[in-house]
This record gives sequence, C-alpha cells and structure tokens, in this order.
Amino acid sequence: MDLSMWTGRQDVDSAGDTRRLHQVVLPFDAASPGCPTLIGFASDEGVRRNHGRVGAAEGPDAIRRMLANLPAHSIWRLYDAGNITCTDGALEQAQLRLAERVKQVLSQQAFPMVLGGGHEVAYGTFLGIAGHLGEAIRTGQLLIINFDAHFDLREADQGSSGTPFKQIAEWCHQAGIKFNYLCYGISQLGNTPALFARAEELGVHFKLDSEIALGNMVEIERELVEHLATVSNVYLTIDLDVLPAEKAPGVSAPAACGMQLEKVERLIQVIRDSGKLIAADIAECNPTYDRDGLTAKVAARLVHTILQTS
Repeated sequence: MDLSMWTGRQDVDSAGDTRRLHQVVLPFDAASPGCPTLIGFASDEGVRRNHGRVGAAEGPDAIRRMLANLPAHSIWRLYDAGNITCTDGALEQAQLRLAERVKQVLSQQAFPMVLGGGHEVAYGTFLGIAGHLGEAIRTGQLLIINFDAHFDLREADQGSSGTPFKQIAEWCHQAGIKFNYLCYGISQLGNTPALFARAEELGVHFKLDSEIALGNMVEIERELVEHLATVSNVYLTIDLDVLPAEKAPGVSAPAACGMQLEKVERLIQVIRDSGKLIAADIAECNPTYDRDGLTAKVAARLVHTILQTS
C-alpha cells in the first residue's frame, strides 16, 4: 500500500491534540487490529456500461487526499487497504475481489469504509458483508440504507452502476431472505415509472428528495430509528449524486435538486450512533468533472462523519 498521498499539515507548534488523519494512517495487513479501514474501489466500468460520465475510477485517491489533512478528532487509528482496480472491463471479477477484501477486514473485527468508484461498488460491498455474516444474515436481518437520487434497480443484460440493488434483490431471493432496502433522496425525475413500480414490487421504503426538503426532520429521524430497531446490522451506501449539483458537481449524474448535505449528515449520524453499522461505501466521486475538489471534500467530510466514534 502506497501511503505517499497521505500528507498534510503538522501543527507541531500548537498545544493539545493536533493529530490529522495523515498522522494516524497505517497500511492494512493480516495483523491489523480492529480499526476503521479504507478500501478503494477504483472502477467506473459500471458507469460506462450505464452510459454515464466516466472518471470515478480516480475517486478513491481523490477522497484520500482530502481526508489526509482533516483533524482526526476521535479517529485514533485508520488503516488503508489500498485499491481494488478494474482496468480490463472485468467488473464482475473486480466486485468479487472487493467482496473478499471487505470480508477479510470484517474478519479482523475492523470496519470497512469503501471508497468508490461507481455505484457498482455496492454489489461488491454487499457480497463481502454477506460472506462474513454467513448463516447469521438469515437471523439478523441486514438493512441496506442508500442515500441516492436513483433506485439503481435497473434491468440490464450485465451489471452496471444502475443495477446493484436489483442484483442484491436477486441474491436475497435466491438465498430465501428478505430484501430490506431503504432509500433517501430519490428523485422523481431521475427514475422512470417502471423503476418506481419495481421498487414497490420489491417492498422498497424510500423518501423523495422533495419530501425531505419539505418534511419534518424529527419525524423522518423517528421513522429511521424504527427501521433500525428491526435489524441487527446495517450497510450504508452513499451515492454523491444525492446531493445538489452545487455541493457535488463531480459525479456521474449531477442532481438538479438533491438532498441537503446537512440532512444527509444528520441521518448518517443517527445510523452511526445506532451501533449497528457493519460497513459503508461512498460512490460516484468523479474528479474529472469536479470543481476545486469540492465533491472530494464533501465525500471526505461524509467519510469522517461515518468514522467518528463520539
């Protein structure tokens, strides 16, 4: 693992805790104890297949560079497991390699924080969680929470950034377990009536971006807590296109409306503080189309929020 990008300011002339993340990060290996662990998924093959704007393969390192200089606060140790790459179009094999890495990190009682990459990352992360849980996935129902403008339930001949949750639904059906999927920030105009019908057929719970913009956050948080109370484990996945384009211009499909960053952060805090979060990923950071590194900065902020312990 190359840690050369983990550089930043060192406040040696200041009193108190001046640690920044570049000062607490170490390479992940088989002996690493249970701490937050970054895994990069340097792929936008799924975006290409979904006819989106490619460039998200550079997202993991862009997010790392923005994370490096952030103050550590309660993140006392951070590991970096490097990148899973997909340079040959073999997305399915890359997703399986990601699944193995996620499973390994979980087996070492560590928390996998996956940096994408296109939202095809979600299928690989899920497979890793499922592999780790084994039969326990049947008894302790896993809740998937997705912050996204899109359901990503598309029908297609091959997997893409638009199909991961359809693939997960099919996996759950074959395994005989419930597909438990909750979405925040869905765009009415970003999904066809067929996709809304598929979501209803699959029993997907969701909130539109417009509902969240005009809704009562106390009530929205209460409903989230009720969902969390029904499960043992939560997998959190964030597509940065859930945010307004002025907050996240560097994504594969910028949002005309989107969900306010403050509300995304608040709901993430509720999920994190439940103590049930088993893994998370963040998708669609596309440096090719970013402006002043803004999208990568927002992604790093959300990652930091997830990893905070107090």
